[in-house]
Amino acid sequence: MMAGFKEPAEAAEAEQGSQPPGRGAARGRKRPAPAPAPAPSGRLSRAELYEPPSSEELNRLKETEDLFHSSLLRLQIEELLKEVTLKETKKKKIDAFLHEINGLLSAIPETSESDLTDQSWLPGDVKVPFLQVPFDVKGKFLFLPPAQLSVVGSYLLGTCIKPEINVDVAVTMPREVFQDKDNLNQRYHRKRALYLAHIAHHFSKEKLFGSVKFAYMNSSHLKPILLLRPQGKDEKLVTVRLHACPAPGFFKLSRFHPSKNNVRTAWFMEQSAPKEGAPEPPTPHYNNSILCDTVLLSHLQFLSSAATDFPGMKDGIALLKVWLNQRQLSKGLGCLSGFLVSMLVGYLLMKRKIVRVMSGYQVLRNVLQFLATTDLSVTGISLAKDTDDSLPALADFHQAFEVVFVDPSGLVNLCADMTASKYHQVQLEAKRSMEILDDRMVDGFQALLMTPKPMLRTFDHVFHLKHVSKLQSACKKMELLNELMDRGGNYVAAALPFVASLLARGLAGRALLVAHSLPQTPEWPIDAEPPKHKDVGPLTFGLLFLPEFATSTLEKGPQADRPEAVDFRTFWGEKSELRRFQDGTICEAVVWEASTVCQKRLIPEQIVRHLLKLHADIPESSICYTGALLDSVIKIGKEDSGTGEEAMVSIVCSYDDLSRKLWNLEGLPLTVTAVQGVHPALRYTDVFPPIPMKPIYSFHKQIRTKRLLLPSEEKPCPAYIAPMKIICHMEGSGRWPQDKEAIKRIKAAFHLQLAELLQQQHQLICRPAVTHTDVYKDGYVFRLQVAYHREPLILKEVVTPEGMVKYEDTEESQQLELETLHRPYLTSSLHGLQQQHPVFGSSCRLAKRWVSAQLLSDSISEECVDLLVASLFLHPAPFTPPSSPQVGFLRFLNLLVTFDWNNNPLIVNLNAGLTDADCTEIRNKFMAARSRLPVMFIATPKDQWSSVWTREQPSSQILQRLLVLAAESLRTLEEQLMDPLGSQDVKIAFRPPLDLYDVLIHLNSNQIPRHLEGVDRPVKSFSRGVVKNSAGVNVLFPVVDYDPVQCYLQELRDAFGDLALFFYDKHGGEVIAVLWKPLSFQPQPFKVSNMKGRMVSTMNNELVCVPNVEAILEDFEVLGEGLVKRVEARTEKWTI
Repeated sequence: MMAGFKEPAEAAEAEQGSQPPGRGAARGRKRPAPAPAPAPSGRLSRAELYEPPSSEELNRLKETEDLFHSSLLRLQIEELLKEVTLKETKKKKIDAFLHEINGLLSAIPETSESDLTDQSWLPGDVKVPFLQVPFDVKGKFLFLPPAQLSVVGSYLLGTCIKPEINVDVAVTMPREVFQDKDNLNQRYHRKRALYLAHIAHHFSKEKLFGSVKFAYMNSSHLKPILLLRPQGKDEKLVTVRLHACPAPGFFKLSRFHPSKNNVRTAWFMEQSAPKEGAPEPPTPHYNNSILCDTVLLSHLQFLSSAATDFPGMKDGIALLKVWLNQRQLSKGLGCLSGFLVSMLVGYLLMKRKIVRVMSGYQVLRNVLQFLATTDLSVTGISLAKDTDDSLPALADFHQAFEVVFVDPSGLVNLCADMTASKYHQVQLEAKRSMEILDDRMVDGFQALLMTPKPMLRTFDHVFHLKHVSKLQSACKKMELLNELMDRGGNYVAAALPFVASLLARGLAGRALLVAHSLPQTPEWPIDAEPPKHKDVGPLTFGLLFLPEFATSTLEKGPQADRPEAVDFRTFWGEKSELRRFQDGTICEAVVWEASTVCQKRLIPEQIVRHLLKLHADIPESSICYTGALLDSVIKIGKEDSGTGEEAMVSIVCSYDDLSRKLWNLEGLPLTVTAVQGVHPALRYTDVFPPIPMKPIYSFHKQIRTKRLLLPSEEKPCPAYIAPMKIICHMEGSGRWPQDKEAIKRIKAAFHLQLAELLQQQHQLICRPAVTHTDVYKDGYVFRLQVAYHREPLILKEVVTPEGMVKYEDTEESQQLELETLHRPYLTSSLHGLQQQHPVFGSSCRLAKRWVSAQLLSDSISEECVDLLVASLFLHPAPFTPPSSPQVGFLRFLNLLVTFDWNNNPLIVNLNAGLTDADCTEIRNKFMAARSRLPVMFIATPKDQWSSVWTREQPSSQILQRLLVLAAESLRTLEEQLMDPLGSQDVKIAFRPPLDLYDVLIHLNSNQIPRHLEGVDRPVKSFSRGVVKNSAGVNVLFPVVDYDPVQCYLQELRDAFGDLALFFYDKHGGEVIAVLWKPLSFQPQPFKVSNMKGRMVSTMNNELVCVPNVEAILEDFEVLGEGLVKRVEARTEKWTI
């Protein structure tokens, strides 16, 4: 009975010639043997150190240079392979486990013959692992011990990788178990399931096993397998998967060609007699599932002959498996499994696209190159060598399956379950990966093999089909009865390819890719009923957009008199209408309703809902579209008012008009050489852009003499009007003074003159000040600041005691450079980035809204967040640049969490201003000077060494806090967005945890001018004394930049900054959170200078000062009278 079972090691030896299967052998000829051990002292002699490199070493150096871009990549890959390969000691344990299974299998008792439908012989503690629908089927069953056991699959080839080690064992059922016609109506599949159920019943009593469970092979319902895991601490070590397969030579293989039928309609529909003259439809997937079981051993032989003398194959397949796992492509129904990839390597070897001397990395590259350039859904490939006319042709396979890759027997399609959409996703991933490997600016190893790509962060929009059972009605609507029969009643597998191609057609011009998740069924205990088709849970679809067309409101069809017009009308249903276009043509067209940018981004949602309802009978309530759930956080005002993109466009128009007027001002002693905006709204990244405002006088006190308004004490504070800063560069001239105080006076004179001329020539209301002039235009307030290009240099002048003048950075000069050089450059660069990537601004705004919601906006600069988000668009590898704000924000959180801030600078290559050599130099200098540099180091082309935006903050403690919050927010958001049956409350990530703080100061919402910007909108809000409209000419100047909370915060920091830290959400937060500084609570020696905020007490007979917390808390209330509602002290968090 057991003659056919070989020990795995023995079998491998028989298949691979005399080469033992040890790790060293796998490395083969390519890698040199380890160098002989050095002299006992552990040091090489001088002769050994200076001997010329051997040819082996020269080859290795040349290969490293040509192939890997860097020796680091080679080392990283070798290290990764060591990580994922199975160790020898583990192999020995697995071999012993297999040996014991072998002994147990031969000892299982036989059963007497009974009808297939009579399953009373099977004890109640084991359920048949098969959905027996319809239940009645002809045929008899008896159990006999297996005729042969063979280890098949990756374990013998040495290509299985951690963390999940699976060993596949083929259990050959004896010929006596079968009868004629077992190929029909699932008889073979049911015998297979009963055979495994009987084994499971006996194994469940054995002490050897930690668990005995059933699963579906690659989630295919026709193919249950038995999973065996060892007892005790080795349970995680290995899963042995038992596959039952037919006795060789029993089935006549020609019955299983893709065009043949093996499931009768009358049986499947439970009709008494077949319809007269109705032809039976082909059942290619059903046939393929039986054929797969007949070729398990021949596939192993094919792969082991390919792997002989080819050590690189093993490494290459291991790398490819890691690549697939990171992209979630290797598990589920229709996945690109490790086995498929191994067969692909065998195919490329056969076609001589790969040769046996290649290393694992070359195998990886060649397979990716092949996948990127070959579309198997159009031109299939075959491993069958001889041209045998009795075998089906590739065209027959293409008619039956979406993706075609035929095995060496010429009968089995290895990609039978794969949808064209999934293959296109693999293709796109491979293309992207090749671009990354060829780009010297990207760390290819990190991007390709170490970065996971979950759907939420990969695709621009994601939506879920909540109730998969709705696909039953889709099968009816699409008339997929034949497909249902072919798939054994699995409506998910039957409908999915059709739904995917329907969406791909509907989104053709907008989406680069429409992808879907792979249906996966979990394993189940042997005493439970097998999972139903609906147990795969919600299906997830991902859309990857072409940014320039994704938001188009028009779907233009063919001309009305063309034959294609009928097809277009059928496809779009009542949405299609005739329209006349400007060129005079009358065409079919579909127009989607959308007025704001944020509604236009959701046109794909309208398309998806419409098409699924029309063609697949899937109700809107079953679709959970999570593409833009986060937009609500940056909306203000009414629901339909959009997310502020339009507001920013109108600000930029107003600014452009103002800058033209400044250029053309007459009567200035020096001309304006440049006008540069520095406010975030002018680079599209202001969280809540200013809206045009005109003050209502009754809410203010008027000072008529100066035409000024002041906030009224009786009324709520007026709306917040943000001044938008603009830098006005004046031309150089010999008449500029060379003294810094004199320059300030001249600039003040310019501010006065600018105000006067703008008022005279353009009737703009201006209010000059010493450091700037405020201009009220179109309801906005612009703040003009004059700059002179030599001023920073003059501020750097320092006179030494010897009377020498030397130049060094002073705080004042750095601040001025920041204002007049760095910030304008950053604003114009990011303005340009917004033109290339329309969702850049909204992604920044979400990121900044989150930072502020976590009360950290004062601890990390806006520009720093803008640069972090910009890096996601400029260096998106391994992703494509984001095309929706939500995915941009999720990647921002992920960047914070996964980037190694301690050991790497973040290089943001604005305007492609840095070369490969520059980046290397930045990295090297960074490592050399790490201890002196800021904790978060960001380099840009104009700021390579100083990281000006992170120089002061964040501190290492704040950065640590930010990373913890980002990790938690990302986890929460991904849970919410991937759970279509949950609450979908994404605002959870924007509500800060307050339990960490020592004191909370609750504010009176009347006096919070930006109250409406809160994450959770207040139900009722106050009139703020400002109407929204563009300004008339004769208006009193509004109150600018007045936010009582910010004034209060400044006073708190000035008074108690040495004792505590203060945190606040500037966008409408109702709480100021206070954290005591631990050092300030240590008793200080009694001195007059130490008495601020402290009281005297005695300790060890000495007078010391300790913080007088009660008085401080009272001061908090006194300072904020009218603004502070109450102060909540959490004394349990600290003691005095």
